[in-house]
Amino acid sequence: MNLETFKDPKAIKNLSEQQLEQLAESIRQFLIEKLSKTGGHLGPNLGVVELTIALHKVFDSPKDKFLWDVGHQSYVHKILTGRASDFNTLRQHKGLSGFPKISESEHDVWETGHSSTSLSGAMGMAIARDLKGSNEIIIPIIGDGALTGGMALEALNHIGSEKKDMIVILNDNEMSIAPNVGALHNVLGRLRTAGKYQWVKDELEYILKKIPAIGGKVAATAERLKDSLKYLLVSGVFFEEMGFTYLGPVDGHNFNDLLENFQYAKKTKGPVLIHVITKKGKGYQPAETDTTGKWHGVGPYKIESGEGLTPVNTAPAWSKVISDTVLKIAREDHRVVAITPAMPVGSKLVDFAREFPDRFFDVGIAEQHAITMAAGLATQKFKPFLAIYSTFLQRGYDQVVHDVCRQNLNVFFGIDRAGLVGADGETHQGVFDIAFLRHIPNLVIMMPKDENEGQHMVNTAINYETGPIALRFPRGNGLGVTMDKKLKEIPIGSWEVLKEGVDAAILTFGTTIEMALDAAKQLQLEGISVKVVNARFIKPLDEKMMHEILGNAMPILTIEEAVMQGGFGSAVLEFAHDYDYKNINIARMGIPDQFIEHGSVTKLLEEIGLTTANAVEKVRLLTRKQLSKKQKRA
Repeated sequence: MNLETFKDPKAIKNLSEQQLEQLAESIRQFLIEKLSKTGGHLGPNLGVVELTIALHKVFDSPKDKFLWDVGHQSYVHKILTGRASDFNTLRQHKGLSGFPKISESEHDVWETGHSSTSLSGAMGMAIARDLKGSNEIIIPIIGDGALTGGMALEALNHIGSEKKDMIVILNDNEMSIAPNVGALHNVLGRLRTAGKYQWVKDELEYILKKIPAIGGKVAATAERLKDSLKYLLVSGVFFEEMGFTYLGPVDGHNFNDLLENFQYAKKTKGPVLIHVITKKGKGYQPAETDTTGKWHGVGPYKIESGEGLTPVNTAPAWSKVISDTVLKIAREDHRVVAITPAMPVGSKLVDFAREFPDRFFDVGIAEQHAITMAAGLATQKFKPFLAIYSTFLQRGYDQVVHDVCRQNLNVFFGIDRAGLVGADGETHQGVFDIAFLRHIPNLVIMMPKDENEGQHMVNTAINYETGPIALRFPRGNGLGVTMDKKLKEIPIGSWEVLKEGVDAAILTFGTTIEMALDAAKQLQLEGISVKVVNARFIKPLDEKMMHEILGNAMPILTIEEAVMQGGFGSAVLEFAHDYDYKNINIARMGIPDQFIEHGSVTKLLEEIGLTTANAVEKVRLLTRKQLSKKQKRA
């Protein structure tokens, strides 16, 4: 079946169930083939093939609104809405986004990338619908992992209270990225094995009403019996008690089951929750049997074996360096505990969890809880290491401010994926953390130049006793440098001169150090001597070195793979202003005031001008300006 002919989902309205099965098989083969070349979120999409087809058969997108929570399971939706021909460009620069994208299609009505937002967005759309007097159906599709997010539970509470017409699809595959955890996960586990409830309840009511003369009265007084029945058949009746009509569990790979329940839900007033059981990775054996989260999102791979095609890098992953160092110290320091919000695999904490299960806590998709829980541990003299992606730390901003920094607690934030991350695009670029952390009192922020310095920073952070401390590190692998056997502490706020110079200074850290050194080499050939500084402490600044550079009237270029507004460069400008250094030329390079879309990191850096060539040109201009000022003063 040629999927590129699908330009409108209405094309499947008249397909028979057998034809739907053929379509599902074609989509699975299409995804396995295309993603073997581009990479992407394979497991989540293989799991929702029948579910997505059934949604488009019963409902009318874009009039009816599909809100895909997280969004990494929207590939099938993209295929059915006319974008199959674009899959060769998936997650590539200027290509098809890996998430719903309003600018791509009228069928994408809600942009996602972070979990647990679909229900709140859907409630807003339902309220708007009712205020306008229109009749579209609002259909958020949320996973069991995302349902553990506090925002999702807040929305469930409001939706159930307001009794708005809405159909919530709970896609239950027992996984987010890693296996799900928590009490709600256990509730869903009981529901999976409880059997269907709604159909039995309705059948009972129908039978009672058929009894001549007394049937209506008996049915009316049987409400308590039905309530008892639902407690018997559905362990916990969590969603019914929240105000939803619960349908399920439904076989998410059975078209008859799906279509029957969707049609029933269309006729039901008030909020409905359809509990759909799916198999993540269904149809591709390596993904279907995965229990580690490896096939949640993958790079290019060999279809026959599932073996990755990405070249093997001998340097360890940054996440591995950091987590292994934490584990090494934890063997000696029993105060160290590790926390992750549903990312034990991505944060490379599996070994820590295996060795110290009582000191490892995966709290699920609950970043706010993770941060405040870490604060609670710190009050009791423990040393919590919170491994969290930069983009997800945004979700716990108030907790960082109020619960950690305000109380000046010794929480160690391991900020993973700091900087550009590439293919996941706008929602995942880790470029805001410096700006939203730097102004918070008591917090130390640092970033290493290589993995050896990274391990020493971990040691520094765990031994830091005077407040919270954050260590940023990028996605991907380290540089392959030699690692010191013995860990040491780095003095807080100390910078490192990597190259001496007298005509200008480049202040930078982390991933952009190589750019600065390359620029300095090129400028040296032009007779411009540039000092390159590893400004590894973003907060506090190395005040002694700042006074030395500014006191010598050296022009400064700051470079950061983060937003410039409120960033490291801003801190340097503030320092020069506060200490009344005048006639000093300071320029900045970093992420401009825009959201950065998906693509390779190299392409993205070129597009925004964060390049060696641009650094060279900026230093040239700075030195010319400084020379001109000196000549005028002379």
